[in-house]
Amino acid sequence: MIDNPTDIIIILVVIAVLFFGSSKMPELFRALGRSMGEFKKGQLEAEMEMQQMMSSNVVEKGERSESVEELEKKIVELQKQLEALKQSKKA
Repeated sequence: MIDNPTDIIIILVVIAVLFFGSSKMPELFRALGRSMGEFKKGQLEAEMEMQQMMSSNVVEKGERSESVEELEKKIVELQKQLEALKQSKKA
């Protein structure tokens, strides 16, 4: 008897009309539509936030590697300056 999905939908609509009455049906479906819209909006916002976090992590890792290289160069320069100061004090 209930082989088709449309049969299930028809039965659900009849049950809803019996419980809520025909005057409440538009209000019920309007609320359902709004809640579905809010859910989709929240889902999109969450996806955008995840993409933003992933892209910011990639940028931060790139910045870290550059800053590490810069710090290593500065350390080498400071070591050279220290050696030069030691040699100038000996002389």
